[in-house]
Amino acid sequence: MKIGEVARAAGLGIDAVRFYEREGLIPAPARRASGYRQYTPEVVVNLRFIKRAKDLGFSLKEIGELLRLEASEGATPAEVRERAEAKLEDLEERIRSLQRMRRALRKLVESCPGKGPLSDCSILRALAPPETQRRNER
Repeated sequence: MKIGEVARAAGLGIDAVRFYEREGLIPAPARRASGYRQYTPEVVVNLRFIKRAKDLGFSLKEIGELLRLEASEGATPAEVRERAEAKLEDLEERIRSLQRMRRALRKLVESCPGKGPLSDCSILRALAPPETQRRNER
């Protein structure tokens, strides 16, 4: 398969296929006499795996680890589960962090009257560094 065919079959762009190849997530393909890359159908399977793993929040490094585990004869499902659990905990912490940010921003928005001079803007004052706030209060 040519790179365009592989990209379409995997639902990716050509640049993404080249990128994953450079990153070592898919093997470098053989080349035809014409110089065109000749991919195997298994590459499409790997690219779909990569795409799905990215959609679930795995980093390229983590995806590489999962692919290496899958290719390893000694790997166990427990090792894969351990990585998935670690990713899940990471995502849950990011969600908690985003929720804290949302609550803080909501308070700022709710406390802002949305009128008056910009110099009195409570949101801008809250975001300003402390040393700037002291200067502005004088």
